[in-house]
Amino acid sequence: MKAYKNKMIWFIKRGRKTLLKGCAFSLLLLPAILVVVPLLLLLSGSLMDTWELRGYLESVFTEGNGFISWKLIPDYPSFANYKKLLFETPQFFVLFWNSVKLSGCILAGQLLAAVPAAWGFAVYQVKGSRALFALYVVLMLLPFQVTMLSSYLVLNKLALLNTHQAIILPAVFSTFPVFLSYGGFRSIPSQMLEAARMDGAGEFTIFVRLGLPLGKSGLLSAMVLGFLEYWNLMEQPMAFLEEKALWPLSLYLPEISWGQAGYAFCASVIMLIPAVFVFVLGQDYLEQGIIYSGLKE
Repeated sequence: MKAYKNKMIWFIKRGRKTLLKGCAFSLLLLPAILVVVPLLLLLSGSLMDTWELRGYLESVFTEGNGFISWKLIPDYPSFANYKKLLFETPQFFVLFWNSVKLSGCILAGQLLAAVPAAWGFAVYQVKGSRALFALYVVLMLLPFQVTMLSSYLVLNKLALLNTHQAIILPAVFSTFPVFLSYGGFRSIPSQMLEAARMDGAGEFTIFVRLGLPLGKSGLLSAMVLGFLEYWNLMEQPMAFLEEKALWPLSLYLPEISWGQAGYAFCASVIMLIPAVFVFVLGQDYLEQGIIYSGLKE
């Protein structure tokens, strides 16, 4: 009788655990579906021809009263939109190169400016360094809309408006990569740095041989997040760039009208590929960098 009772208790506990796991799985599955479904709709829309898209989206663009219908698998898959976008639309490649140029120059500049700044804040504890770093964090919280007017006036005074430098220079000196890189450098034991100094290593050698390899998690997480942000820039180019030839690829999509809906889907898919590629490669470092940024001193 006692063995039967213990077995029933075991089954009840196991059923309760299974039920809790099922509820947790269901709660996590719902947001996953909300993220994945738009991507599937985007991919399927890029494979539809103009007439099929018109049948699905006509009620939206003609201000009709009907509802949108959609299929995840097109009735007649076609790569015509990709062909025209990649081989017959040179403007697309101009804007694509602009995005590559802006993102690459900004990230390279941050490596030269933000990383040494983060190293200085993390390693050299001098009077006022904590207050200055706190000011950095406060500046990081300011959205672009708050600093847009002052930035516009400064860039206008420097005659940098309507140039790529108007986008690159402010982003190079952003506080966000300093904040993330700081967490990675702070995780390095101070005893290790002192031991290197006792062995005769200079400060630059310590930074290159110890700081960069051991603090690369925070550094790479800043680079990954930075790429995802600057690859999708919209507000800064719209505010500081007048010529459309200087625009990044992120501003190409709003310019596409109803007759080019298929190109919009194709351009969105192509623009998404580099971001997904970088995120997949840097996912582990991104997680570690976020952990470092949340550590308390």
